[in-house]
Amino acid sequence: MHTPVLLAWSGGKDSILALAALRRDPSYRVVGLLTTVTSEFDRVSMHGIRRAILHDQATALDLPVFEARLTPGASNADYDAAWAQAIQTAWDAVGGGHHIAYGDLFLADIRQFREDQARRLSYTPLFPLWGEDTTRLAGHFIDAGYEAYLTCVDTTQLAGDFAGRRFDRSLLADFPSSVDPCGERGEFHTCVVGGPLFRNSIAVQHGETVLRDARFAYCDLIKP
Repeated sequence: MHTPVLLAWSGGKDSILALAALRRDPSYRVVGLLTTVTSEFDRVSMHGIRRAILHDQATALDLPVFEARLTPGASNADYDAAWAQAIQTAWDAVGGGHHIAYGDLFLADIRQFREDQARRLSYTPLFPLWGEDTTRLAGHFIDAGYEAYLTCVDTTQLAGDFAGRRFDRSLLADFPSSVDPCGERGEFHTCVVGGPLFRNSIAVQHGETVLRDARFAYCDLIKP
């Protein structure tokens, strides 16, 4: 019997790698995506991915997507409430379950936050990529044929002109040694637009790159 799972979906490479890992495990069946969206910007929170591209991703993966909608500067309590509502909407739509998976890799404080929230909201968290070597994962992502672009760069950790670059071997070679190859410490975020799990690739082009909060360089990926 396959346990139904919702996947916390950022739109980036670690999410698609988590989906691939879950699909290789006969114990689980991913039935939907959960995404936090900032309403004012109409984009995936942190990653800055437009909702139109988010929904193209879900369509290409043949999975429904359910949104937890937040306002800028939302509190942890606001996040809990929005996440709980999205989870309930998702389970009502797909037939019920208790498991939510995350693409986290090694940050213990982030995992603890997820586990604490899971206890508050009464679900079971899964971490299918936990403890994986990030250099190996980054290389596997590229060699498997996935296509992704850096949509957000934390300029306190990485030069802003990395925003918009394709996630490939050339990019990895250009990273300073202080940067995790998967950006697990928040150095950068990505948007995946093609690869083995996608029914079709998503056509995007680069729009404007802007600096927000005097720190984060966002490259706007837009549909042509």
